[in-house]
Amino acid sequence: MAAAGWYHRDISQVVAEGLLAKAGRDGSFLVRDSESVKGAYALCLLFQRHVYTYRILPDDEGLLSVQTIQGIQAKCFRTLPDLIGAYQQPNNGLVTPLLHPVHRARPDEDSGEPGRGRGLYQAGRGEGPAELVTLSTDGEDARGWGHTVPCPGAPPSSRTHIPQQLHQRLQEQVHSSPASDFMGFMAEYLTHHVQLDLEALCHGHPQLRHLSTALATACRALHSEIDFTLAGLETLARVFDPPVSPRSPAREQVSAPTAPRGLHILWCSPDPQRGIHRSSSAVLLQKYPSPPQGFLSSDPDLELLLNKISTVNHLLSSLEKKVLKSLQETVTRHNLALPSVAVAPPPAARPLAVQNFEVKVGKSQRAALTVDVESGTVTVTKRGTGSAEEVIPHDKILQLIKYQSVQSKVRLVCARDNQKSLSRDFIFPSARKREAFCQLLQLMKIQHSNLDEPELISVYVGTWNMGSTPPPRSLASWLTSRGLGRTQDETTACIPHDIYVIGTQENSLGDREWVEFLCASLKTLMAIDYRVVALQCLWSIKMVVLVKPEHQRRISHVHTSSVKTGIANTLGNKGAVGVSFLFNGTSFGFVNCHLASGSEKTHRRNQNYSDILHSLALGDKRLGGFDLTLRFTHLFWFGDLNYRLDMDVQDILTHIVKKDFQALLAVDQLNLEREKNKVFLQFSEGDISFPPTYRYERGTRDTYVWQKSKPTGMRINVPSWCDRILWKSHPETHVVCNSYGCTDDIVTSDHSPVFATFEVGVTSQFVPKEAPGSSPEALACIEWESIEVILKTTSRSKCYIEFHSYCLEEVQRSGENTFQNCDIPGFLKLGWSSKHLPVLNPILPDLEYLGDQHLLLSIKSVESCESYGECCLALRSAIGATAQQFETFLFHRGEETGSVRGWMRVRVPRGRCGTRERLYEWISFEEEDAEPAAEAPVCPKPRPQRLRSRPRSLPEPAPGYTNPAYFIFEGVP
Repeated sequence: MAAAGWYHRDISQVVAEGLLAKAGRDGSFLVRDSESVKGAYALCLLFQRHVYTYRILPDDEGLLSVQTIQGIQAKCFRTLPDLIGAYQQPNNGLVTPLLHPVHRARPDEDSGEPGRGRGLYQAGRGEGPAELVTLSTDGEDARGWGHTVPCPGAPPSSRTHIPQQLHQRLQEQVHSSPASDFMGFMAEYLTHHVQLDLEALCHGHPQLRHLSTALATACRALHSEIDFTLAGLETLARVFDPPVSPRSPAREQVSAPTAPRGLHILWCSPDPQRGIHRSSSAVLLQKYPSPPQGFLSSDPDLELLLNKISTVNHLLSSLEKKVLKSLQETVTRHNLALPSVAVAPPPAARPLAVQNFEVKVGKSQRAALTVDVESGTVTVTKRGTGSAEEVIPHDKILQLIKYQSVQSKVRLVCARDNQKSLSRDFIFPSARKREAFCQLLQLMKIQHSNLDEPELISVYVGTWNMGSTPPPRSLASWLTSRGLGRTQDETTACIPHDIYVIGTQENSLGDREWVEFLCASLKTLMAIDYRVVALQCLWSIKMVVLVKPEHQRRISHVHTSSVKTGIANTLGNKGAVGVSFLFNGTSFGFVNCHLASGSEKTHRRNQNYSDILHSLALGDKRLGGFDLTLRFTHLFWFGDLNYRLDMDVQDILTHIVKKDFQALLAVDQLNLEREKNKVFLQFSEGDISFPPTYRYERGTRDTYVWQKSKPTGMRINVPSWCDRILWKSHPETHVVCNSYGCTDDIVTSDHSPVFATFEVGVTSQFVPKEAPGSSPEALACIEWESIEVILKTTSRSKCYIEFHSYCLEEVQRSGENTFQNCDIPGFLKLGWSSKHLPVLNPILPDLEYLGDQHLLLSIKSVESCESYGECCLALRSAIGATAQQFETFLFHRGEETGSVRGWMRVRVPRGRCGTRERLYEWISFEEEDAEPAAEAPVCPKPRPQRLRSRPRSLPEPAPGYTNPAYFIFEGVP
């Protein structure tokens, strides 16, 4: 089966249909992995411009059979090729025999074309011997993936050639070695970290910590296998132990084995920070030049195994000494030395003090606003009038309104004794000052609220490609969001965030060392001992999640995962790490990635994104069939995405000097690919008002280094916004990006660190005032009048809808669709009437609870039980006496696969309609002439949002349906 070209592994249903449509001939077929049944396959067959999907299922004995029409005897086959060969004959229950296999492409790694199974290590996975292709001497990344920091005083030739010479020696040996993955780890060490061990030697530290880490990581699988085998051997040995009396002390006191002379203990207690767990017992390997005579010598396989174990033990014992001796000779030969460096004291923490703002009241009157968060007051002092100060306590502030037409203007609505509310407008010197004032008032409201659980938290997200060099002594500007772009005002920069999520790429520090450095930095800046929620690493890609101590008990269901997208999808120099958790009742997901480099590799980056979406295992396992972007209330995706600017480098530099970023954003590859719906569908990104963060000359932020010499010639790396932060949230949730920028004083890497801060609404575990089901009318219900779905598919399959939600006791399912139209090639229109849609009963009927809930819908095929697309609907807008219309897109594995719309109504019983204003709802946005509402609605309806999240530098689409299927079916001009 490995050599069968018609087997496409785990491609999606949409991709399979596209390949068959391109083939165009009746009887064209391919086989892919089933998405609904693990270990099963899906046979996709084209006939009369429609794709028919049949499931190939294994039985208990591993025999394969096709689910076909009733009345046809199922045939069983031992292998998939045997099955395919049999169904190439007619009258086997398929709509047509299998006539024309559609072979999977052989993607060229350098072509940048999308496809799976691509890579340098092997061409066409599973098809003959793997073809090993060597890496360039300076690594795969076009930005200097193998850049190292030389020791001062070293000759210029030795500063860069030492790692390259070692790497070249590895390449000379690698063709004869089958351990390609192991060689990948070693190439990573020689390219990234050997120079760091050299620097340690210059300082007089001969531990070779980076070599030890690389060896431990590379031998991780061997370590686990030895533990497993050792446990079995010990069990077998105990079977043949001499009988012992039940009362014998020997059963109670088992002495630890001692290593006889000539025995070596291999990794008795490895460092868990290197990814290897401690073993319950030491692994004792005897070092013999050959297996002991007379010990099962009649079995040649066992003799060979003992020889291999002896060789591994010898090499691991001697390798570190050999490397140390070689590097010490290198230090002596090249006269490498580092001057002593004085450690500067850490910056002092800035306490949150009373803040003053100069504002204008009316046309010319000047005043001062004093915000005292601790006492919970705002003081208004008018200049030059002699009037007394007016002190406004926090509980008298009813509403804060930000004007959209004047970015520096705000309206404060206050309650007065025995009078109606009073509104006052203030104009700040800048929009930054207005935002700082609003954040302080928001913080005041939070600190002085009587709530047991928070409704609003602040989240910091940072990403930085460190360029394989140690960080500077201070990360203050990065962790306090100061620098270029939309940054924090100095009055709010040192307000600690509730959650810090810090992602790095090409991070050469050890895991524990990096976490301790971050925690110490935050403690210095914020005077808080942050707690580590999770640390997830994939080679030099790392993500650390830190939380305030008081929130630690609110964090639960923590999951971590990683995906390799490097060479042949087996190396972790490129890929992603992910962390997910629940904060009380709100789910969060974070993905830090490092995608393929090179201006011409746009398609490869898109494929990396798709691979990560498909393979990253995060969130609730019950939602594993849903698109990753729909599994969380809030998903943040960041990292070195590596998308470049499609413009001549001199033109780019001219626009940067002029600070004309909009012209550059219009040719930004990420923006262009999002506009084509290739990646990050319905994600949002803050406005970019900072210069490209790559590729700077190290040591300065004044010069871009856009030329790089490689063995294949001069490489052009145009300045680009490689480092990005995006997010996607469930509809009708609260998330506001308060800052998005980069630092301008951290210069150790050719990338600038990027930061973004968010104000995020969260929910707590709701406790109803009345027990559910206490009265007959105390049940809420979700009713449907109709649902209409349009799918981009060439299938004619009947479908059903699955309904998932945390507010439901179990998954609910509709009947089969009652309406179907496939007259337009490439599209399938389905409809359900109310009779075929289930009435859903939430576990709690309270309006306050239901207003925070969401439904996940999955449109599935009756034939294959595979999903054609998924979506998320908010219940808040549908609460009321009349049905409300909804419309949204369907997604599957990162692709837009169709649209869904319909009418739904959420009925809430009388007595359960009470609600309250959330802390984040008292701040609103209004136009210049708008007046504040007299009172908040019972369940406020948010503004209708655009269906598609588009970069702001790109033109807005025309209103109306955007899915082309609606234009076709409904005749919309």
